[in-house]
Amino acid sequence: MLKGLYIASTGMTNEQRRVDTMANNLANSSTTGFKKEGTTAEAFRDVLALKIKDTSEPGFARRLGTMNMGVKIGENYTDYSQGPFHETGNTFDLAISGKGFFTVGFTNKAGETSIKYTRDGCFTLNQKGELVNKNGDYLLDVNGNHIVVDPTQNYEIDRLGVIRQAGGAANLAQVNIVDFVDYDYLEKYGETYFQPVDGATFQAADAQIYSGYQETSNVQTVHEMVDMIAYTRAYESNQKIIQAYDESLGIAVEQLGRLS
Repeated sequence: MLKGLYIASTGMTNEQRRVDTMANNLANSSTTGFKKEGTTAEAFRDVLALKIKDTSEPGFARRLGTMNMGVKIGENYTDYSQGPFHETGNTFDLAISGKGFFTVGFTNKAGETSIKYTRDGCFTLNQKGELVNKNGDYLLDVNGNHIVVDPTQNYEIDRLGVIRQAGGAANLAQVNIVDFVDYDYLEKYGETYFQPVDGATFQAADAQIYSGYQETSNVQTVHEMVDMIAYTRAYESNQKIIQAYDESLGIAVEQLGRLS
């Protein structure tokens, strides 16, 4: 009987994790370049079917597994689908159409520098004429350098990310856009940054840059709310199971003990 308590409690833990993920998505629904997260779930019948078909274990009698005290906690994943564009008219607001990431020179609180990747293309000029994001991190060009322009002049940026003075022909810099072969080798860093892990492989980005636009979050608020309601109800169902077990145990202790 007590096994049911553990199963229900792990079910509550799993649903709580899913609700936490949804809450984070909703909190960042207006964050430029944010990519929503989701949680995995696998039905028991699918796990059982895979185990039955598994011929890697020798012999005629193969165990289907060991006793488990609850639900398998799902894993989080990131949805990299493109978000809708919002027109701003600001030349240095950039949006990537297609797959790829901006390259940013990141500096942490300890003063250590590294390269991060992001879809958040909201950039402005600092006092030195360098293109930076809202965190003060530098947008890098194809040579890995800071992009520096004259803040007193007007500029235009074409679909390849080439920056020119308005009406001019000379290329001042080109925004660096990179892509990865497999996004499973990327991990989130903060709200909108990504960093590669061991095994990540770079590839040329097949994308275009739209100046004067921002890529908004790909979170669909209505869809997230519907899922959150479903997860909350599942959490409440597990809670009721625990209450039912508690009442049954109370009867067993208080009443059945008297009969003996």
